[in-house]
Amino acid sequence: MNQDPPADLSHAGAIVDKAIEYMMGQQLDPVAIASALLGGSLGLLARSMEDHAIEQVLQNALGSLRSGELRAEWGQPQV
Repeated sequence: MNQDPPADLSHAGAIVDKAIEYMMGQQLDPVAIASALLGGSLGLLARSMEDHAIEQVLQNALGSLRSGELRAEWGQPQV
């Protein structure tokens, strides 16, 4: 089974990574960066998906947080 993300996801992720790198280089607060990205992401989801689908995306994110998967992906201990 192929575990590679779709090309569009990889491309979008690379662009977001570069934007984060740029903002960090501008000495912006990491919480401000994350909040802006999250707000923009939620706005895009609201324009692209039904509410129940957005809720499922958010439930999946909470599941990753609660299981420790989110921090493990970045090599950080669970707090």
